[in-house]
Formats: sequence, structure tokens, C-alpha cells
Amino acid sequence: MPRIIFISPHFKSGHSSAAHLSYLIHYIATREGVVPVADTDRLKPATEMQDRLIRQLVKDFPSAKKRFEYEYYLARPTRENASDFIQTALEQNLDQIGKRENYVDYIGMRPGVAKLDAHGLFDGTGKKLVISQVQKEIAEHPGVVWTPVISLRREDAHAMGFESPESWRAMLCSCAAELAKGYKIKPEHLRWYAAFHDKSHHPHIHMILYSTDPTEGFLTKQGISQIKSALARSIFPEQLRELYATDTQRRDALKADARKLYQELIVQMASGTVRNERIEKLTEQLVAKLSAHKGKIQYGYLQAPVKAIVDEIVDELARDARVAEAYRLWYDIRTDIISTYQDEMPELPPLSQQKEFKPIRNMVVAEAAKLLGHEFNFEEAPSDEQKVPEDVRKLVRIIHARESTSDTVRDAAAMLLRLADSGNTYAAYAFGKLLRQGDIVQKDVLETIRYLTDAAEAGNANAMYVLGKLYLVGEDVPQDKEAALRWLTQSAEQGNTYAQFYTEHWVVAAQNPSVFLSATRLLHHMSRVFQNNTPPQRGGVGYGIDKKLRRKMKEKKIAQGHKEDDQEQRQDYIIPY
Repeated sequence: MPRIIFISPHFKSGHSSAAHLSYLIHYIATREGVVPVADTDRLKPATEMQDRLIRQLVKDFPSAKKRFEYEYYLARPTRENASDFIQTALEQNLDQIGKRENYVDYIGMRPGVAKLDAHGLFDGTGKKLVISQVQKEIAEHPGVVWTPVISLRREDAHAMGFESPESWRAMLCSCAAELAKGYKIKPEHLRWYAAFHDKSHHPHIHMILYSTDPTEGFLTKQGISQIKSALARSIFPEQLRELYATDTQRRDALKADARKLYQELIVQMASGTVRNERIEKLTEQLVAKLSAHKGKIQYGYLQAPVKAIVDEIVDELARDARVAEAYRLWYDIRTDIISTYQDEMPELPPLSQQKEFKPIRNMVVAEAAKLLGHEFNFEEAPSDEQKVPEDVRKLVRIIHARESTSDTVRDAAAMLLRLADSGNTYAAYAFGKLLRQGDIVQKDVLETIRYLTDAAEAGNANAMYVLGKLYLVGEDVPQDKEAALRWLTQSAEQGNTYAQFYTEHWVVAAQNPSVFLSATRLLHHMSRVFQNNTPPQRGGVGYGIDKKLRRKMKEKKIAQGHKEDDQEQRQDYIIPY
């Protein structure tokens, strides 16, 4: 990934010169490294003096190690690379080795500067500059004067077209507002000059920057990141656009992997096959805490101890090989992005503490909440089942009543069949259930499918749900996951909460339908345990259902074709089966 080197030393008000270190005085006096070495010597190993100076430079000026030239020197310690690094290290620290006037003269006139006229100095106005006037202006400024250096790799400068003063000037003009913001300077007070140097492996510009208001102008780590980010967006727009697109893809993939894994683990918990006992224990703790929680069921609304449980679950998920690999792939892209505007990469935090993945924490809370039925409304939602004709209700009630005789049941079933054959969709659904069960009338799978399909095609959500389960499991009919998803989706769209559960967990359900079916039964039992220990909530629908409502729901269940102990459509149940 392309990278920008940005350093910004400064001169304080009243500063004229600083003490020169003896080795630096000697180096400048002899001009070694300032004048390019001869071609015949440039690839020879660095001299002993160069090596000694470099060791001293990185000791006295540690920030110099961040320069591209130092990387090249370490990789290939030739005289040429040593000379390039020494020169740039000195340039980086001119605030400690010379006067302001000398610095202005140096960056505008030194060997290697790309000159626009008699010198290489330019600003944002495009006007011809008189270097002596700029020297005087800078020398007399009472405030802080910043001297940033912006450097690129040769190959990046070539690819992006930053090989001339004009291209750099245009870029700096476009980033002027961001520069002012980074340095805490009002845009109208910003003044800057620059010169483009193209003599080394790394084309770069030297700048002189200050505020006309002497009280303004200071730089923080955040300001440096802001400036480098703005420069990167201006210099590498296409590369960053591709990186951000990949970042989004990998972030979504990680969230999907975490969700899939946790849903799989919940199914395993319910079926008694879970191998991660830590996840199981933490989930049990979370469900218990949520059962007593008052308020919105979201991570941000939970108390600190409950959040801690969620965090532990997320971090435990992150130990799974799939999730860990997805997290690493995302972080690789993220570091590529960060490296364009930040020198030091942050350590990879635990997944639970990564702000980018707060949705994973909310996912864990949501999946645990489903075990308590927080997503379900226990009120009788308007549906076609409430429109069941009284004659169908009566017949179904007779069929399932304990006091009914065999003759009475047989006659009621025969009457239900006649209604179903006459086009009554409610009777078709109820009779299809009888054919499927095979204890009242002879079991007939083909007829079961026919009657249930008639009812489903007429809009009966319960018939859609039953058909979806039959096709998903494939016990009495050939398995057809496509048909299963179609019927379950249609039922869910009509408000069937049980069908909604299946569609929300479709990936898991489709992978192992039989395990999922048994798991939902066990999860239902688990949810009932928690539900029975949960006091009714005030101000809204709670978990407690009064006896009158239970009786009405029981009558409705029987009228819909269910046995008295058939829990498939009990509205006060949490998990369907």
C-alpha cells in the first residue's frame, strides 16, 4: 500500500540558532553526503564515518528512523543510501541546527530542488516569489513557524503523477483547509511556502507554514493523523476507495461468521451436543440476567455486569478458527488504510472492544433474548385464524374433546372432510392435520400435502408453516429446502412468529433440519423455565398470561385443528416446534 511520510519540526518565537553537535558541525563543513557521491562509489558499502554518523543521528533524533531513507539504508547499507539518509535526517532537524533565514535559503536553493524560476519556492497564490522577502517575513514572525516535510516513495510519486512542483502545489492548495485544521489555524490566517526536491529515492516537499495570528498554530498527534489522512485521500484516492470497499466486505463477512457460529452453538446447546462449555455457561448466565432486565434489550442499555458477560461471549466466539481468520483478514485491510496516515499501528484489540464490531455484541444479546421470547408479542395478533367459522371450531372441538365418543368423533371428522372438499380453507387445514397425525383418520401423506397446500395457497399462515417444516425435515415427503423456505417465508410475512424463527436461523436449520427441529423443542422448554420464573411486566405485554386469556387461547388452538397438548401454535410459547 502507498504510504506518506510526514514530519513537522518547528521554530519557536525568538529562536535564532541552537547548539550544534560536534559531529554535525564537522559533517556540514566537509559537505559529505550533501554533494552526491560519485557513480563509481555509490554502491560500495557505507563508510565507517557514515555508519557512525547514522548511529548518532538515530540516537539523538529517533523520529528520523521513520523515514523511507532509513528503511532503504537498513536493507542496503550502501554509500548512496547512507548519504541519502544522513541528508534527510539533517533536513528533518534543521530547527536545531540553523537560523530561519538559512533554512528558507536552504530549501529554496539546495542541490536537487526543482526550480520554478531562480529558485524553487512556491505558495498557493501562483505569484512569483522573492526569496529575500520570504526570508525576512519568516524571520520576523513572532509566532511558531512549522517546517513540515512530506515524502513519497519514488514508485508511488511516479504512479500518482507527483513528479513536479505544479502537481504538489495543486495538491497542497486542495488540502489547505485540512492543513489549517490540523495545525489549529483559522483557514484565513494560514500562510505556507514549499519547494519540491527530487534528488533522492523519495521525492518530497519542504514546507514553511504559520498563522498570521501568533496565538494560533499547534500540532497534536490527532492533528498529524488528520493531516496525513487528508493528504492520503488527495494523493491516493483510487487506492483508498478500493481498500475501503474491501474493508466493508470483510467487516460484513466477520459479522456473518460470528452470527452463524453463535446460532450453531445455540442449536448444539439445546440438542446437548455443544463442545464449547464456556459459551454454554455464559449464555445461560446471559439469559438469566436478561430475564430480570427492565428496559430495552440492547447492549448499550444493559448494566455493566451483563455487558461483561456479552463481551466474554464475543471474545470466546473470536477464538473460533473461522471467526479469528475473518478478524485477521479485516485487520490486515484496516492496517493498510491506517498506514497511509499513521506511522504506528495500533495493537489488535479483543473483538468485544473493537468499535467497528459493536453489532456483534448486539447480535449476541438478540440471540439470547430470543430464548426469552422478547421478540414475540403474546397478544393475539390479527390473523385469518381469528376468522375461523364457528362450525369448523365446533367440529374440531368435538374431535379433540376427551368426553367425545368414537362415533361422535367419526361423524365430526366426516363433516370436517365435507367442508374441506367444498372449499373451506380452514377445514382443509384442520383435516390435513388429522391426516398427518393418523390417530383420528387413517394417515395419508399425499392427501395431507394436498389439503395443506390448498389451505396454504388460500392464505392460511399455519398451513404454510406446517408445509414448510414437512419439506424442510423430509420425513414423510421428499426433502425440498427450496419449497420449505418459500412456505416458511410466506408464513413469516403474515406474522407467524414460529416461521419467523426458522427463517431468521435458516442457514443453521437448512444444514441440519432434524437437529434444529429437536433443538427448537428443547429451547422451547428452556424458555418456558425462564418464563415461569419471570414476574409479569408492568406497562405493556408481559410474560404472565391470566387464566381467562389462556382458556381463550386453548379454545382457539383446538378450533384450529390442534390437539389439546399440541404446542405448535400456542401463542404464549416462545419457541416453535
